[in-house]
Amino acid sequence: MAIDPIDSVILRELQADGRMTSAELADRVGLSPSSASRRVRRLEEDGIIDRYVMLLDPTAIGRTVSVFVEISLDSQAEELLDEFEAAIAQTPEVMSCHLMAGEADYLVHVVCVDVADYERIHRQHLASLPHVARLRSSFAIRQVCNRTDYELST
Repeated sequence: MAIDPIDSVILRELQADGRMTSAELADRVGLSPSSASRRVRRLEEDGIIDRYVMLLDPTAIGRTVSVFVEISLDSQAEELLDEFEAAIAQTPEVMSCHLMAGEADYLVHVVCVDVADYERIHRQHLASLPHVARLRSSFAIRQVCNRTDYELST
């Protein structure tokens, strides 16, 4: 999908503030509100805009611990990978899960209240996931940066 310079500006603005009105967006990008709305609708239909979300401050909701878990499976058979992925997607504390190349098969980001909460998640969810051979957990000390916006070329 081709993204022209005006689309890039629209996407940058919406990544910074997805709640702005069409009129505000149009003013910032130099278009009429109807033209800005049409472009946004096209970006949505083309799948470039995936969804709209509200980002929460994890500390404000008591989720102060981030754990990155390397998971290795006992097999690389496609149906086993699918089964694992379906199960991990149902674990609410899992913020992201990535299929990896390298030593571990998956890298999972878990957020929790404290270490005891992580122990519960580990015992009740992670360790019982299908086909898990090994779990290796690393606790984040501090978040240095966390971007939600993608750099777009114009």
